[in-house]
Amino acid sequence: MRCGLEPCCQEINVSETLHRTPLNDAHVRLGAKMVPFAGYDMPVQYPTGVMTEHNWTREHAGLFDVSHMGQCSITASDYDTACAALEKIVPADLKSLVPGQQRYSQLLNEAGGILDDLMITRRNAGFYVVVNAGRKLGDYAHLMANLPDVVELKIWDDHALIALQGPKAEAVLSALDAKAKEIAFMHSAQLSLGGIKAHVSRSGYTGEDGFEISVRSEDATTLWHLLLANDAVKPIGLGARDSLRLEGGLCLYGHDIDETTSPQEAGLMWSIAKRRREHGGFIGATRVQNEIITGVKRKRVGIKPDGRAPAREGTVIQNAAGRVIGVITSGGFGPTVGGPVAMGYVEAEYAAEGTPLLLLVRDKALPAAVVKLPFVANRFKR
Repeated sequence: MRCGLEPCCQEINVSETLHRTPLNDAHVRLGAKMVPFAGYDMPVQYPTGVMTEHNWTREHAGLFDVSHMGQCSITASDYDTACAALEKIVPADLKSLVPGQQRYSQLLNEAGGILDDLMITRRNAGFYVVVNAGRKLGDYAHLMANLPDVVELKIWDDHALIALQGPKAEAVLSALDAKAKEIAFMHSAQLSLGGIKAHVSRSGYTGEDGFEISVRSEDATTLWHLLLANDAVKPIGLGARDSLRLEGGLCLYGHDIDETTSPQEAGLMWSIAKRRREHGGFIGATRVQNEIITGVKRKRVGIKPDGRAPAREGTVIQNAAGRVIGVITSGGFGPTVGGPVAMGYVEAEYAAEGTPLLLLVRDKALPAAVVKLPFVANRFKR
């Protein structure tokens, strides 16, 4: 089974020096197939293979190294000052966050396109923020250029990030610290995991219940092995991470969203609260507010190809008459679905569920249809 990440894996010339996460040696010892990804040497799969890893995460608990992601804090003398500053940059409603609560949002450019998507958590007199690996340097520069001098951005380059995902993730983590059970979805807490201090949020990128765990780099390997000591846990690579998030209808930056894409086109308006939609005041607000009134010309949709042939990224989408109306942005085999699944953008008039489509796969027009996302119901613990 192909991982579906080939374009990403090829972004970095293998002759260039790759960064290594604190867990790199652990992956190699486990026999992982290592690939270049966003400038890092990352495990795409372990000897068991992508299909097994995907299914294990759906049924048990998968352990992911996501230390390549960017972690930082944004703080001020008080929360209101930090909140006002960051709300000028992102469209999320941060004012309503309670301590420890997390919110998904985007960094937008002046034209309303998505520079990156990110997770923001209220913490002390500011925020803990996680951004995508391939965008983090640009994100940090964008944030620093737009934050006032009274607000400090600190990059957590001395921390690792581990994700524990799947229906047994809660039992595994609560065996180390009972407080894990008390963490609500999209909330966080400070836990002690085998004596290791960790910032833990109940969130993830698989569509399953789970946690993301930030620890100091020197503690990462110890925690990794501590979690793997539980029989319910197995290591999972980028390949299964991609198939899991695709079945969950979750966007991958640089594929399903980019600097030309607006939140409205991407189906992400749920992340922008009514107050922010109405009052604006953030970078890119003009386009967001205009598209609420005028609508959009294209929309991200779920697509189910007929048959067994997967439609990969870049596959041309046609209407029933053979006219080009869009393109696939993510696609591959969905192990839980038991067949090919894809996401892409189509002209808005073809975005309704059930709309018949044609996909040009190896120069053949294969039938498909627009389907409701996600392909597999998300099982976040709400």
